[in-house]
Amino acid sequence: MSGLATFLSGYRLMWILVMFDLPTDTRPQRKAAGNFRNFLLDEGFERSQFSIYARFINGKEAFESRVRRIERALPSQGDVQILTLTDRQYRDIVHFSDQGRREARENPSQLVLF
Repeated sequence: MSGLATFLSGYRLMWILVMFDLPTDTRPQRKAAGNFRNFLLDEGFERSQFSIYARFINGKEAFESRVRRIERALPSQGDVQILTLTDRQYRDIVHFSDQGRREARENPSQLVLF
């Protein structure tokens, strides 16, 4: 496999999923939860579901870097889980919406260039 093909391998390109359950009982808790959601959006994540955000990344090093950044932005309460999937695994997710099957998502083209 050539250098570029290895670099763009479906096993090197990954998706990082941040899943969280944050308390929202009080005004400060709601503010902290909103700040965390905004942080993820500012970091290039897209909302997949209300408490699940996804971002396309290039490899394990990028994953570790994102985890460190997320760790620094964690709210003081709640649960946050971070998961990675290879691009091939993410592509194979079966997604239903409004009782219909949705097409597989395309990779963000601007990120493939990096």
